[in-house]
Order: sequence, then structure tokens, then C-alpha cells
Amino acid sequence: MSRRNKFLVTGGVLAALVGAVVVGTAARGDRGTEVRLEAVATRSLVATVTASGRITPKSAVDISSDITGRIVSLPVNEGDRVRRGDLLVRIDPSQYEAAVARAQALLSSSEASALQARANRDQARRALDRALALRRTDSVLVSNEQLEQAQTSFEVAEALAVSAEHQVEQARAGLREARDQLAKTVLRSPIDGQVTRVAVEEGEVAVPGTFSRETGLLLTVSDLSVILVKVQVDETDVVRLHLGDSADVTIDAFPDTTFSGRVTKISQSAILAASAAASATGDRAVDYDVEITLDNPPPDIRPDLSATAKAVTATRDSVLSIPIIALTVREHTPISTETMPQDTTKKDESEGVFVVDDGKAQFRPVKVGIAGEEYFEVLEGLRAGDTIVAGPYQTIRDLKDSSRVRAMRTPATEQRRP
Repeated sequence: MSRRNKFLVTGGVLAALVGAVVVGTAARGDRGTEVRLEAVATRSLVATVTASGRITPKSAVDISSDITGRIVSLPVNEGDRVRRGDLLVRIDPSQYEAAVARAQALLSSSEASALQARANRDQARRALDRALALRRTDSVLVSNEQLEQAQTSFEVAEALAVSAEHQVEQARAGLREARDQLAKTVLRSPIDGQVTRVAVEEGEVAVPGTFSRETGLLLTVSDLSVILVKVQVDETDVVRLHLGDSADVTIDAFPDTTFSGRVTKISQSAILAASAAASATGDRAVDYDVEITLDNPPPDIRPDLSATAKAVTATRDSVLSIPIIALTVREHTPISTETMPQDTTKKDESEGVFVVDDGKAQFRPVKVGIAGEEYFEVLEGLRAGDTIVAGPYQTIRDLKDSSRVRAMRTPATEQRRP
């Protein structure tokens, strides 16, 4: 064979090999993107709102002092159960007993002065009456000047008597105030409950919490007959909650138990997160207080324990559903129901999924309802048995309409391959 023929044969073989490689590569590339496929099926869904918070009693009363004084008796400890009227704190009454004694003495003095003033007034009235009687008998017996002096003396005596009466009332008010201050040296429980906090010790000085609530706090009595879970719910979720919604509550201190409860209060005004309140600009995180009443709280529960509540807002039985991860947003040409030609240049963003048919993923708009833990309820756009792209998440985000796809291999699939 000549060198020319050998070269032609060799060249033909190489061309055939290159062509085979190109064809093989194209064939492999045409197999499409690996995705996780799932058939649209019916499921029962439960929509929930989850929020974190803490355990709070039905009512908690902070006991503080309205007077200043040294604590001489503190007969309760944290955890003690008390009845309404039980002694909680006794403050040294010495100075307040002395104030009562001074007020009592002042009242007695004022009453004596008032008695003397009334006697002077009565005497002045009698003198005036005698002068008037003599004047009526004979005008010469009492001069005008004498009559005027008698009238003036009576008016002065009457004014002094009125002033003395007012001083008596003032002294009585001072005595009532002193007795009220003395009564405040004894603090009793306003409710039946449990002492959940003792902030002072015997011998410390109790001060009024005029400028700081924490400074004046002595102890706290809580009504633990009804236990609440107070959680903060985001503004996007609070609109789905309603009074009476059932809730499952987990308490960090009781990790193996789930407690049931009901939504009993939804705040009508929002609270701002601390970070948002500190910043005058930027987005603000808006939350609402929601209270859930526990049906059967544990007997040894305590206020301020951390808890998580999952409130059920809606349920659906046997409805078409798709994985939450499968729902995506794409530009889509809306389907016109009018007879006029469709304007293909107008496109809107629609929520939908990629439906797989004959190895191609076609975007199809869908209308969804409630969201469960992992699945959306399907209201429109799909039928039972339709195959959709259910993952991975990044692949769905990058997937183009009409792209070729293939089922993602699983370990079991790999083992079956020869």
C-alpha cells in the first residue's frame, strides 16, 4: 500500500473516532439536568404558626413599698404559697408610730382651741344681743360707737371659731395620713398565689420605687392557677391566628413532653424589636404579643421558662399537594380568554412548578392554598399524577423553561447499573 493510501486510511480512522467522541458527548449532554422528580398526590395538611416566648402566670403582682424604712420581718421565701391577706413584709414602724402620736396631740390641741374659740364667739354674741336690747329700750343707754364695737367683737370671735374648726379638720387629716403611713409598714398579699421572687432580705431598707421599678421591688406574688405562654409573632403570621386556635407547646425544661393549649389573646398593637427601636431608619421588625393558655400545665412549672408554641391555623384533608421547595417564580405569558389575538410581549411573574413530560420541564403556573410543614395545597393548575421537579432547590432556581431533565440517580439506582 502506498504512503498516500496509508495516510488516507489512517485519516479516515481518526475522523471516525473523533466523530464517535463528538456524537457520544452530544448524546450525554442531551440527557438533561439531573433533578428529583415527584408525582402530584393527595395529602392531609396542617398549617401552623410557630413562635418562641416564655411562661407567664395569669397574674403577677409586684410588691413594693410606698414608704422608706428598714425591713424588720420577712416571713416568706421564694416558692411559698400564700393566701390573700397573709403577712409578707413588716417595716420598722417606730418613726411612723411617733408621727401618729404627734398628729393625735395636734388634733387634741386643735380641738381645745376650737372649744375656746366657740366659747368666745358665744360670749361676744351675748354681749351684742344685750347692747341691741338696751338700744331698743333707750337709744341713750348705748351709743353708736358701743354698738359698733360689740358687733365687731362678735364678727371677730365668729371668724376665729371658724378658723379653729378648720384647724381641727386639718389636724384630723394629718392624723389620718399618719395612720395610713403607719399601716403601710405592714405589707400583705393582695392575692392567693405563690411567692415567685424575693428581691430583698431582712435588715435592708425598703424605698419607694418612684423613679425605678426595680429599685422599689420587694417581692412578687404570682397566681399560678392559670399558666400562659406569651410569644411574639411576626406581623406576616399574626393575621392567620384566631382566638381559640389550638396550639402545641414545648417547654425547654420539659423536653420530652408536649402540652396543649388555646390562643386566648392576640394583641391589637405591635411591639418593636429592641434593635429596631434603637434605629430611627431602616426596616423595623414588627411583632405582636400572643397569649396561649395551657390546658394541663405541669405542677412544678415556673414563670419565665422558655417555651415554643405551634398554633394550628388551618387543616386540609386529602388535597392535592406539592413540595414547598418545588414552587418557584418565573416570567410567564398569561393565557387570554378573549377572542382577540394574544399579546405575547406582555409577561407577568407567576408562581408555578416545572411539570415534566417526555423528558422536558415545562413551567406551569399554579395557585396554592395553605402551607403545611413541607407541602403546599394546590388549588389550580395541576392534576393528581402529574410529574413535577421537586428539587434540588438551586437546580429549580436555575432551571429554564423547556429544559431537558432526567431523574436524579439514587444509591439503589447506582447499584443496579451493570
